[in-house]
Amino acid sequence: MTHTILLVDDHPIVRAGCQRLLAEAALGRVVEAEDVGSALELWRAERPDVVVLDLNIPGDGGGMAVLRTIRQENPAVPVLIFSMHEDPAIAARALKAGARGYVTKNDAPDSLASAIGTVLAGRIHLDSGLARDLALMSLSPPSDPLAALTQREREILALVGRGMTAAAIAERLGISQKTVANSCTQIKDKLGADSARALIRIAIDNGLAD
Repeated sequence: MTHTILLVDDHPIVRAGCQRLLAEAALGRVVEAEDVGSALELWRAERPDVVVLDLNIPGDGGGMAVLRTIRQENPAVPVLIFSMHEDPAIAARALKAGARGYVTKNDAPDSLASAIGTVLAGRIHLDSGLARDLALMSLSPPSDPLAALTQREREILALVGRGMTAAAIAERLGISQKTVANSCTQIKDKLGADSARALIRIAIDNGLAD
């Protein structure tokens, strides 16, 4: 059976590599999207059998917004997260939102095709290391709601809470605006926030905006 695979990633070189790997695996036809808007447009136009989704993509809400929309419109279609992040907190958030699997870009090349086959068969895909980390997280839930954040993410959240723009935060910390934007997306994913306003509220509630 020929499947239609929707591949969502904002890096052309990553999409090209995935196209080659999936062609070798003969899994089906691959259609590509690079941001939230094009992902949702192709989702509705192509009616894919499976979606391979990077969480850190341009557009309102990032990959989590795409995941939630797909789950609302057709929960039978499996979504496989394909991410550069190995943080189990991010994986846990995606799985809780309805993803059927999680693959990192550091995994072996053949793991992507294998994971797609797994979720198409109705099973959940997690590598053994990530599954272990998720199990440990569930046994020892952090008392600190911000425990999943890195020190740099805490710094950025604090500055967001003070009402600073991405440009101002980038200048203050000596990093690029893209890095700030990517970090904010990751912070939202970890904390379950769906907007900048929600991040500001979290920062205030946790005393970071003082």
